[in-house]
Amino acid sequence: MVRLLMKKMLHVERKYDITIFQTPSFGQTKGYRQVYRLTINASNHQEALSYLYRMFNVSDLMPKDYQARFMSTGDIVLIDEGLKGQVYYKLCPEGWKKINRIHIR
Repeated sequence: MVRLLMKKMLHVERKYDITIFQTPSFGQTKGYRQVYRLTINASNHQEALSYLYRMFNVSDLMPKDYQARFMSTGDIVLIDEGLKGQVYYKLCPEGWKKINRIHIR
């Protein structure tokens, strides 16, 4: 009973406001534009990023109103936690890397 309660307490899902930024063409380093915004439930940032990568790289899982390209290296994701602040992640060959907001232009 206690173990089940602890498991539920540690696996609390939060709502994250997610914004995806992409350049007009793959491989560019400047000219990022907002291409999609959504809200998802996840227990942490890594789970949210894994969910996003899967959602935007499998054509059957993509939202119908999504008009941009597949998520790939160089794309930037903004996770907005309201009062807790904003965190930017860039998709690198090694995985998601936390970056400063100054990279978005």
